[in-house]
Amino acid sequence: MSGDPRVSIHPDSSVLMAAIAARLITKLVDIQDKYGEATVVLTGGTVGIGTLKAVADSPAAPAVDWSKVNFWWGDERFVGSADPERNTKQAFDALLSHIPVDPQRIHSPGSADDFETPEEAAEDYARQLRDAAAAEHAADMSDDRPEEPSSLPRLDVVLLGVGPDAHIASLFPEQGGVREKERTVVGVRNSPKPPPLRVSLTLPAINTAAEVWMVVAGEDKAGAVGLALAGANPVQVPASGPRGTSRTLWLIDENAASRVPEQLVRKDAAGA
Repeated sequence: MSGDPRVSIHPDSSVLMAAIAARLITKLVDIQDKYGEATVVLTGGTVGIGTLKAVADSPAAPAVDWSKVNFWWGDERFVGSADPERNTKQAFDALLSHIPVDPQRIHSPGSADDFETPEEAAEDYARQLRDAAAAEHAADMSDDRPEEPSSLPRLDVVLLGVGPDAHIASLFPEQGGVREKERTVVGVRNSPKPPPLRVSLTLPAINTAAEVWMVVAGEDKAGAVGLALAGANPVQVPASGPRGTSRTLWLIDENAASRVPEQLVRKDAAGA
């Protein structure tokens, strides 16, 4: 797993979202050069969706072969499929309906139209992940191919927002989801933030990703960001838990950075 997170601070949320979009486009191109395809796990929220809009608006967006990008979500609201609260719907409105995606590569948790409970939707999403991992394993002709497929496909980049309470995805402080050690996906009930029913990847799943990008803006997030980067217990501060196997980046604006430990700060406009 990667070492200390890197922190890159941007002047405001607009610059931040443009910078994340530019970074994501470059990263996807690099990954496709290496593997032929890329996998990204999307997040909702103001910064997450704003970043997708910035990708759609970028003149560099056509550099990515969008038909060879696999899209997953870190969490989803368990509501009807057309509900504007759905992260998936917001992502389609911001980006996915504007680029030539392969519908077979879009993997979102099931909605309340498809399943009776968030737990059933979570089990189905875990199955989707297993199936993708099995297909990836079957296509792997390398000498170091593992004997058995993983329960998760290769995750190249996971994007995560952070709430004022330090929640990430739909893993909230002190709740069962953030304590989960075995399952890759959990159903969530009694979310402190409406809507109450959700589906979420767990920390063990998130932490298989090569890179985790924490994308945060706003003064109301400063306390959560500071606690997370100070190494608080993930049960109380879920945002302290994500770690990419290669790299963990905190891409934040100045308002969210006021309590970041100085030794972790890297101020730049786009990052490396």
